[in-house]
Amino acid sequence: MGKIVFYEERNFQGRCYECSSDCSDLSSYFNRCNSIRVESGNWILYEHPSYRGHQYYLWKGEYPDFQRWMGFNDSIRSCHFIPHHNGQYKMRIYERGDFQGQMMEFFDDCPNTYDRFHFHDIHSCNVFDGHWMFYEEPNYRGRQYLLRSGEYRRYSDWGASISRIGSFRRVHHRV
Repeated sequence: MGKIVFYEERNFQGRCYECSSDCSDLSSYFNRCNSIRVESGNWILYEHPSYRGHQYYLWKGEYPDFQRWMGFNDSIRSCHFIPHHNGQYKMRIYERGDFQGQMMEFFDDCPNTYDRFHFHDIHSCNVFDGHWMFYEEPNYRGRQYLLRSGEYRRYSDWGASISRIGSFRRVHHRV
């Protein structure tokens, strides 16, 4: 497993909590989270308990301020460790729901979906292999959504309230 340390204050100050596995409710360990140190592994952090709310993808490194991980606020209430993936990455995206309309297949990261797909909206997706992270804005910015292998018939299936996806990338272990 990995290792992640949450700190209540910026710059790794204040009360802290060390975690090495999934945790569905971090509420009893700290009141707020303003900095994080990821010592190993890849993690998805969630704004609310039970893996709900805004998602944040972090890998090994130091995040001295919640804005460094594109945090909307200082609330982190659950976390999920992403296991190492040894296989290929393969995903199909569609311009309409239920796998309708124009389709494109991807095996690698895409910093700007409009440049490659010529649409701002992705309404459905089929992830064949690997974990992928969708971002609402180009260049891996904005709200984030983790997609595991499976079918996503509409954007609400991956937790989005709008179909706009500006970029996406493979979730793989970074060193």
